[in-house]
Amino acid sequence: MDDFSESAATLGDRLALAREQQGLSQAQLARRLGLRVQTVRNWENDRSEPRANKLQMVAGILNVSMVWLLTGAGAGAPTAEVANDESPLELAEALSEIRDLRLLQNQVIDRLARLEKRLRLLAMPEA
Repeated sequence: MDDFSESAATLGDRLALAREQQGLSQAQLARRLGLRVQTVRNWENDRSEPRANKLQMVAGILNVSMVWLLTGAGAGAPTAEVANDESPLELAEALSEIRDLRLLQNQVIDRLARLEKRLRLLAMPEA
């Protein structure tokens, strides 16, 4: 995860960073947790958050502290490699743009779902 900035990171960002630094794929982490890959993906995309018991398991598997996963503070953080050619400001701007795009993506998904529902209702024969 080259675009990691501790000051702008979310739980999902920290989770993805720690997972990648352990050399695990989303599927491998999901399997270890007994979850679907989509659940881990949703956590990393900040669409949902793990419950306390799963957060504790994740922290153990990824060898980080729960406090660091939740807040970015405290001991137990993996070392993040930051590209030398980008300043922290540029990284923060890139993370901000990613968050904006995620929000836009979620809005588009919601609109598509509403449109699909409308089309299904229109396609249903009247009783």
